[in-house]
Amino acid sequence: MKRTLLLAVYAMISITAFAQKDSGFGIKGGLNYGQNGDLVASVGNAAEDIVRGSDGKVGYHFGIFGKIDLLRLYIRPELLYTKTQSGYDVANGTQYDISKLDMPVLVGVKVIGPLHVFAGPTFQYILENELEGLTVNNIEKDFSFGAQFGVGVNLGKIGLDVRYERGLSKNEANFIGDNVTDISGRVDARPSQVIFGLSLKL
Repeated sequence: MKRTLLLAVYAMISITAFAQKDSGFGIKGGLNYGQNGDLVASVGNAAEDIVRGSDGKVGYHFGIFGKIDLLRLYIRPELLYTKTQSGYDVANGTQYDISKLDMPVLVGVKVIGPLHVFAGPTFQYILENELEGLTVNNIEKDFSFGAQFGVGVNLGKIGLDVRYERGLSKNEANFIGDNVTDISGRVDARPSQVIFGLSLKL
């Protein structure tokens, strides 16, 4: 895992060495507002499952990015630490937290002036997932992928963008209550979120 991250960082820095004037690298951070998929649970010996959709909560992200300028197009790989949160109305309220490494690889188009639009795949490595008040087993897949698209503006070295992300890989974790007869089930770890980002080109 460490080797993969080092190679990703090295690739971003190496590619930007062939920069046109708008190419380079920098740091970024921001807030995420989103939710994960459904939580499906059984309580005691209930014959029917309880299905709960998640409530959106605020998370955050920070990391580095590279940018390769290709006239009106650009390629922007990013490497980010992301924390997402969502809530479920079950077991007197439950919060699901996921910590992960994200690597979006975005292709953008400069529209007019500082305005640009972009889209691309995002690759995710789950570091940790916690379901408040319940014991969660390991998530089904440590690696998963999704897609992002959005719009942004560049004001000198400062960039602002808003994007939507949707997880595409089916990915679930099983859980049980402290007392096994209380509650058990599974929760969908795929994110659906709006991401607000602030970046600084170095």
